[in-house]
Amino acid sequence: QVRLVESGGGSVQPGGSLRLSCVASGIRSRLYDMGWYRQAPGKQRELVVSITSGGIANYVDSVKGRFSISKNSAENTVSLQMNSLKPEDTAVYYCLARVSSLEYWGQGTQVTVSS
Repeated sequence: QVRLVESGGGSVQPGGSLRLSCVASGIRSRLYDMGWYRQAPGKQRELVVSITSGGIANYVDSVKGRFSISKNSAENTVSLQMNSLKPEDTAVYYCLARVSSLEYWGQGTQVTVSS
């Protein structure tokens, strides 16, 4: 079965950096998209960034220039480098893998940005 495991969340002061990682297992296809979503308290889950199997990334405007996604297809991992973090980036971050029409989610990792 497909399983996604995130790591790397934590607490950081504004302006700091964190790196999130997601390891996918059980995906037999090489052609799948991945992405990071986040959900802040009282808000809907929103897309942060997605990356296609061909490596094309699409960022939400609020993180452009601060966040960077990278994918290692050989190891089935995707990472999210988050720089210049702001309090409004505080949320639970979820990894997503989209294989054909099926979506698989990780359990989420908390990111807290606070002074």
